[in-house]
Amino acid sequence: MRPALITLLLLLVATLVADSGRPEQDDGQWTMPGKDFAATRYSGLTQITPANAARLRPQWSFSTGVLGGHEGQPLVVNNTMYVVTPFPNVLYAFDLTREGYPLKWKYRPDVNPTSVGIACCDAINRGAFYADGRIVYNLLDGHTVAVDAATGRELWKTQIADLGQGETTPMAPFVVKGKVIVGPSGGEFGIHGWVKALELATGRLAWTAYSEGPDADVLAHPATFRPFYDRGTDLALTSWPADAWQRAGVPVWGWLSYDPDLDLLYYGTGNAAPYNPEQRPGDNKWASSVLARRPEDGSLVWAYQFTPHENWDFDANAEMILADVTVKGRRRRVLVHFDKNGFAYTIDRATGEVLVAAPFTAVTWAQRIDLATGRPVVDTAKLTGASRGNIKDICPSLEGGKSPVSAASYSPRTGLFYVSTNNLCMDYQATQVTRIAGTPYIGASTPYHAGPGGHMGAFIAWDASVGRRVWEIREPYPVWSGSVVTAGDVVFYGTLDGWFKAADARSGRVLWKFKVGSGVVGCPITYTGPDGRQYVAVYAGIGGDWLLLSGDVRSDDPADVRPRADFAPDLARHTSQGGIVWVFGLP
Repeated sequence: MRPALITLLLLLVATLVADSGRPEQDDGQWTMPGKDFAATRYSGLTQITPANAARLRPQWSFSTGVLGGHEGQPLVVNNTMYVVTPFPNVLYAFDLTREGYPLKWKYRPDVNPTSVGIACCDAINRGAFYADGRIVYNLLDGHTVAVDAATGRELWKTQIADLGQGETTPMAPFVVKGKVIVGPSGGEFGIHGWVKALELATGRLAWTAYSEGPDADVLAHPATFRPFYDRGTDLALTSWPADAWQRAGVPVWGWLSYDPDLDLLYYGTGNAAPYNPEQRPGDNKWASSVLARRPEDGSLVWAYQFTPHENWDFDANAEMILADVTVKGRRRRVLVHFDKNGFAYTIDRATGEVLVAAPFTAVTWAQRIDLATGRPVVDTAKLTGASRGNIKDICPSLEGGKSPVSAASYSPRTGLFYVSTNNLCMDYQATQVTRIAGTPYIGASTPYHAGPGGHMGAFIAWDASVGRRVWEIREPYPVWSGSVVTAGDVVFYGTLDGWFKAADARSGRVLWKFKVGSGVVGCPITYTGPDGRQYVAVYAGIGGDWLLLSGDVRSDDPADVRPRADFAPDLARHTSQGGIVWVFGLP
């Protein structure tokens, strides 16, 4: 049997496994955060529908005992639910076959507490990946661990990052072809961004590919690297001044996807450092880009930069959802990406050609994306820099038109993508900065304000074939959760003020909501329990940027009484910190 066909069959098995906790439907392969290698977060389960969703009720809850931002999602494999907490990154395994879902085991890793002070935006964790009997996840302090899924025994632990340089590792790893793909946070510390592959069996380093620098470091080989819009060699070196690329940020901390037919791994890169763009003239490749690599050796096949010489902290770490979409009458294999810069992109995933690009939220920094060149047509009045003073009313803010944390979902039934969005704008005043290893390397003041209409967020349905919003549910605050959509035509998401909601995937009508006690910044999942019933699970636990912005939402430290952000002065009236795992089902 051909290797590509074997991979395709295993991908199909993985898709079935992610919908079920029953052991007879799990052959010991994969269960992953994005539901499948295409990162669709689509479930084939149908028991919960628009007709009965209003009957959903809590079935179980569990306090993690941790206050940090609960990003990521649980995993359900073999009638076991696995939960990873923010720092100190405890891994829980719950037995779904017994009343009350008792704890089977708990793995408490040794994590360097220094990492908490280095992490940019709260000591969060984005989840684990199940592969070949192992639960694999990252610790905040720059280590990846593999734990026996049945016993909780540590199988290996590998250091991948350097805290001394400002590198931390909250991302969810991604496993493909026996490789564990990992990357760091630290764009705000001026790290030298990278992605690494570890051997799943042993944890040994297989390859390292840098985001910027010489072709040899980026693994951009002349014989195989074919970007659609760019030509030449050492593009990730010559687009930076002097040695600026060595402290340029460009981290890899978001979600990944994989096409087994093309044998391409896709991921986005983060912001360029520092925030003052006058210190790094040039396009600054491959900051704020999507990269397509071969997972076995890391070789770069194509890359596309969403925001050349990015001036506004527009990371591109958000998910790359793989789908087949009809564009201008032709069926195309695409990846769909909702960027922090406010544009939604439909891109040919074999070549990197941009087929559709349209704003999905308020955008003032650019007029449009030129499909012939792939480049944004920038409003020069919105360019930033220390010499330009305070630039007003840039939309979206550096929180993004969509946070990369908030993973979107896609339904092949409706053909729509379901996206948590922000309606925030900012003023931006850059300053000159000097890098000191392990300390912030930013250089900007960026106060926010609500965008057009006054609401600060919306949950939307998007048609990627033409670049059009189909419906929206407006929210008073930015929407920071991920989503999951089902074959029952129900889509689930959460809000910063602590509501977990179900909506009709076709019309956007809100069907049900439940107050979960803390803001939702994680991603919901749905699964079949041992009793054959469909359940929905989600984390509650506000954090991430919103720990810093919402004011006094932490009560265990009398000295931690932070001022509220001017643009959202009352958010703390509706939420407080506290990690809870919720499970909902029909009565």
